[in-house]
Amino acid sequence: MNDLITVTGVVGSDPRAIVAGEELRITSFRLASSRRYFNRATGGWEDAGTNWYTVSAFRQLGFNANASLRKGEHVVVHGRLKQRPWQAGDKAGVAIEIEADAIGHDLSWGM
Repeated sequence: MNDLITVTGVVGSDPRAIVAGEELRITSFRLASSRRYFNRATGGWEDAGTNWYTVSAFRQLGFNANASLRKGEHVVVHGRLKQRPWQAGDKAGVAIEIEADAIGHDLSWGM
């Protein structure tokens, strides 16, 4: 699958950096993306479920993401969507991952 996706959300875990092989830096973090809508019946904003993604950034983008991002910050991520089946004992599922091409702070939440 080589689908491109752009997701806005909140960094759900502090970025974790590793160096693999010949100095290949990889930074990964969890991203929570929730849809908000205005409920006219209650007169307030509500969340309608959260999608969770694992975001991986490589090389210079990985270095910059590790230095720039912290848990709780609002970001925009653009990259390739990946689906990976997993199994742990009697549990199984599908992990949804994004191999990032670009990551930036969502300035609609900025100062």
